[in-house]
Amino acid sequence: MSHGFMNIGLQAQEQQMPNSSSISEFLLLPLADTRQLQLLHFWLLLGIYLAALLGNGLISTAVACDRRLHTPMYFFLLNLALLDLGSISTTLPKAMANALWDTRAISYAGCAAQVFCIFFFLSAEFSLLTIMSYDRYIAICKPLHYGTLMDSRACATMAAAAWGAGVLNSLLHTDSTFSLPLCQGNVVNQFFCEVPQILKLSCSASYFREVVLIIFSASLVFGCFVFIVVSYVQIFMAVLRMPSEQGRHKAFSTCLPHLVVVSLFVSIGIFAYLKPFSISSPSVNLMMALLYSVFPPTLNPIIYGLRNREIKHALSRVLQYTLLHHQ
Repeated sequence: MSHGFMNIGLQAQEQQMPNSSSISEFLLLPLADTRQLQLLHFWLLLGIYLAALLGNGLISTAVACDRRLHTPMYFFLLNLALLDLGSISTTLPKAMANALWDTRAISYAGCAAQVFCIFFFLSAEFSLLTIMSYDRYIAICKPLHYGTLMDSRACATMAAAAWGAGVLNSLLHTDSTFSLPLCQGNVVNQFFCEVPQILKLSCSASYFREVVLIIFSASLVFGCFVFIVVSYVQIFMAVLRMPSEQGRHKAFSTCLPHLVVVSLFVSIGIFAYLKPFSISSPSVNLMMALLYSVFPPTLNPIIYGLRNREIKHALSRVLQYTLLHHQ
């Protein structure tokens, strides 16, 4: 009898709780409390977004238009620029629109699309950075086999594998996250739809599958990181054995930008997700999310491409050709 009453009580409680099917939109964390600060954030984000679009757009144009840059290293750099363009376009335009129009809302479908795109671009980018370390390893440690191991078919297959890994990872995480019953309201404590914040809205103990998936993804990321470290240990040993100083300098100059990009990507990610709970607060979480969603796509073109002499020459040739064509 008492069990019957308890079941009726639980059913009534479940009916009162909003589940994910009844949620039509989520409310994101505003970037600032006052209107003046919101508009300031809008202009700052717009400046950063335009810089990222310009930098990655210039690299993509240079590599696509100049046949001299149709080599494995620059082919992967083109893919990295495209992923960076997609990555920054997933979060910033919506954040800018919310700051400009003084709103917080994002539709349920829009939130799911953001989660899918964030996982897709981050997964594909780290896979690509791993492949780029393999490319540098073959170029420096096995130069005689470079032409056969890194031919156009091998490069296309590896790039497709990176993009495919991103799609698979994002499908798994998006399906797992949005199949959860959400019964803790619809307020996401982040300026975009971030999975850890959405999990906080789910019913207790119902997000075990997504936690398992996150641990699995983290293990794969760690495996890629170990592969990159091992590749660079071999690369540095090979470079130090080179007899000519000019050869050593050239080898280091092709590896250093990649190493800086990987270090930036990994260090920001580690600090954002593995920071101690003692320094965790909505404002700190917001700053960390801005760092890892904005910094790598904006800085990668500067670190990797626009300081590169061959890309500068390619851009000047493209500009000269365009000016002559229009005259």
